[in-house]
Formats: sequence, structure tokens, C-alpha cells
Amino acid sequence: MKVNKIAIIGCGNLGTSILNGLISSEYYSNKSITVTRRNVISLEKYKNEGIHITTDNTEAAQQADILLIGLKPFRILEVLAELKPHLTKDKTIVSLATGITISQIEEVLGAGISVYRAMPNTAADIKESLTCICANHAISETDEVTEIFNSVGKSIVIEEGLMEAATVLGACGIAYVLRFIRGMIQGGIEIGFSAKVATDIVTQTVKGASELLIQNETHPEAEIDKVTTPRGCTIAGLNEMEHHGFSSALIKGIVTSYEKI
Repeated sequence: MKVNKIAIIGCGNLGTSILNGLISSEYYSNKSITVTRRNVISLEKYKNEGIHITTDNTEAAQQADILLIGLKPFRILEVLAELKPHLTKDKTIVSLATGITISQIEEVLGAGISVYRAMPNTAADIKESLTCICANHAISETDEVTEIFNSVGKSIVIEEGLMEAATVLGACGIAYVLRFIRGMIQGGIEIGFSAKVATDIVTQTVKGASELLIQNETHPEAEIDKVTTPRGCTIAGLNEMEHHGFSSALIKGIVTSYEKI
């Protein structure tokens, strides 16, 4: 059991997903976790699980060793400036904000504080997040922040220059995949299945496809080749999708999100 005290400052949708993952991981004591939000009504249920709930960011900062900052990008620097008097050099700051660089945070807090950027996704809720991490120092294999995110999924250390790209592919990517799943379910309903049965078939199929790539360490095309036969229905469907711009639309969407950041 870890002894570090964790605070999630600005516990919105992403912060709540991380919180759920931390609770279910049993890797951290619930009593060691503090979460803040201006409107704490949605967090009240966590009190019964031993989580400390407060609207006071200063109180949370004083109590915690590691602060996960889940605030909107336009607010994070302002709030960090307010917290600066309470952020001693033994504390660790982890920004979850898109587009705010480590150097911008250091300008506010000054030198000497350990600063990370992390981009998890909402699958942290079920301990299946992919989190990309960078820091203002070298990250070791036993790094405490990496351990936090490994407890709610898997983490990858990347260069800071790729953090915006990581946001698009890993965090926005959840929405892209869910939209694809929704489309498959709609197609399943059109060819005869009920919504529930179509959902069961599609979600397990998507899960299985991911596991094929993860466990076999293969390229998607290698697995596609296994299920496409000459003049078969699979290749006919795939080609029809490509004729309508399936892959190019997805790529354009990813690039558009990146340019928006």
C-alpha cells in the first residue's frame, strides 16, 4: 500500500475516472486521497468510501504529496499561482491540462518543484487507461507518478513535444472509437439484431480485435488478411467503406483535432 497522499484538484469527468480507478485498484488507501471541486454534490458518494472531499484547493495542496491538476487549461496557471505559497519542493505537480507546457508551469511555481504532464483517458475508470507522461526530469522505472497511472491502466513516457499528439490519439481517441462502435451497432440493428444483442456482439468484437494486436504484437493488416478471402463478404465491405473515405475521414479527424489544440 502506497503512503503518498494524493490530491485531485478539479475533479471533473477525467479526475473522477482516475479516482474510480485508484479506488478499485486497491493500490492506494482511500484515506490518502483528497479531491476538490467547486460543486462537490456529484462527489458526495465518495465520502462513504473514505475519500476526503473539499472545495478548498489550498487545504488539498497542503495535505497532499502528489497533486493531480485536472483543471481546464485556461484556469490551471491562475490556480497554481494561488497555491504557490503552499507548494514546497517536496511536492509533485502533475498537470492533466492540454496545451500548458512544463515551462509555463515552472514560470509560475519557480524552479525546484517536480513537474509532470500526464494525459490519461476516461478508461482509467475501469483501470484500462493509456496515459502518456513527461516531466522536467528523467523518469525512472519506479517513478511514483508512473506507478499512479499504471494502477489505472498502462503508461508510456514520451517527449513533451508529443503531448498534444498524445491527447488526440489517446484521449480524444476514446471518442473516435466509441463513435465507430456506435456506427457498427447501428449497422447491426439494420441487418436484424436488437440494439442489445448488436451492442454485445460489437463490443466484444472490438475488445477481441484490440487484444489480437496487443497479444500477438501484429500489424492490423496482418490480422485483416486472416479474415479476408477472395471475393468474400469481408473484403467487399472493407472496400465499400474505403470507397466512401473511411480511413481518410478518420485520419482527417485526428489531424483536425490536433490542429485545434
